[in-house]
Amino acid sequence: MKIMVTGGAGFIGSALVRQWIAESDCTIINVDKLTYAGNLHSLADLQHHPRHIFEQVDICDVEGVEKLFRLHRPDAVIHLAAESHVDRSIHGPMVFIETNITGTAVLLQAARGYWNELSGEAKENFRFHHVSTDEVYGDLDWQDPPFTEETPYTPSSPYSASKAASDHLVRAWHRTYGLPVLITNCSNNYGPCQFPEKLIPLVILNALNHKPLPVYGQGLNVRDWLYVEDHARALRLVLAKGEPGRTYNIGGGCEKQNIQVVESICSILDRMKPLHSQSYHALITFVTDRPGHDRRYAIDASRIQQELGWQPLETFDSGLEKTVNWYLNNGDWVTNVQSGAYRGWLESHYRLPAGTIGN
Repeated sequence: MKIMVTGGAGFIGSALVRQWIAESDCTIINVDKLTYAGNLHSLADLQHHPRHIFEQVDICDVEGVEKLFRLHRPDAVIHLAAESHVDRSIHGPMVFIETNITGTAVLLQAARGYWNELSGEAKENFRFHHVSTDEVYGDLDWQDPPFTEETPYTPSSPYSASKAASDHLVRAWHRTYGLPVLITNCSNNYGPCQFPEKLIPLVILNALNHKPLPVYGQGLNVRDWLYVEDHARALRLVLAKGEPGRTYNIGGGCEKQNIQVVESICSILDRMKPLHSQSYHALITFVTDRPGHDRRYAIDASRIQQELGWQPLETFDSGLEKTVNWYLNNGDWVTNVQSGAYRGWLESHYRLPAGTIGN
């Protein structure tokens, strides 16, 4: 099979591409614009692999996207390309509207035109798999049951609103045009090669540089955590066996307060790379909460478990241990992504003194 993966140089996308190449004979057409979060160093081992074809294309480029379908004639599309950082969406929402909504519409139209020209088994088996987030559901009170696939959409941030809009577009292309689509909504991912603006890699790398570990508010906001390799396996399974038009929630079944996550990282580092004079816990710094900060996310993943037989293989403890160990042993990757512009943005956003973020 030929699978087109958009956003395949990003965190989740690169994990999916690496796993797919390693565990199958599929050819992957990796489409990525290479924004700040797209990093070909995450795919360095596949640079010359005959089944990995990289195309630097913006999904908002109509002509460029249509050319990809004509040139590569994929059997399926997994659409991961997105602007995904809530904090950045608060400060600059329009790029999220452009990429997440317009880009998805461009892909849908190109996929629809391509699919309409197929025939026989090729047309019957084609799938457009849209990867979304649990943030489209809004947030939960502490006692509420987890999100299901039927939970109403109440997005809180420009990021989650743009993803909610893209989900609706995908469903509309299925109902109106018959395009065979799949949608997955996942919880917070973590693991190797995650850009260090997200909580877990930010905390790991700041700790290793003896810098403050910024935690919003009192760190009581709750997230469900999913190891990225488990997510990649779920995406592959949904594409292979999911029912067109259906939505599948993917979660790790592991709710943690943000402060618990940070403290767990500190404890692992205290054991793996201890400081001489203090514990890493002493670096925890509480900062002003962000606007509209969702209280709690939780995923009910029973549909994908019961219908498709998926279960996460990693616990939070085992996945976090692997993640910390990866960052400890991949300094070259870290150095490559930690540009001066990145450090300046973090310092400005978290209102920390210059030089307190990054190397």
